[in-house]
Amino acid sequence: MESVLSATMVAVGIILGLTFLGLSIGLGVLGGKIAESIGRNPETKNDVIHSIMTILVVLAIFLLFLFTFIYILLYLNPFAS
Repeated sequence: MESVLSATMVAVGIILGLTFLGLSIGLGVLGGKIAESIGRNPETKNDVIHSIMTILVVLAIFLLFLFTFIYILLYLNPFAS
């Protein structure tokens, strides 16, 4: 029982670490591309910002799904019973 819970804690730590690592790298690349595109064509700033906001909303929804999955693993663990 305790080995399952400790393995779950390790898995949750790895999941969160890799998620936020990938998220930070992806947002950095995205921000660089935004600055590059607005620098090349400043009159399309509003269109670029609206597109990026849509992407960020979808990303936030996926993060909420991830936190729900982690909550299920931590508190309603199907492997611990």
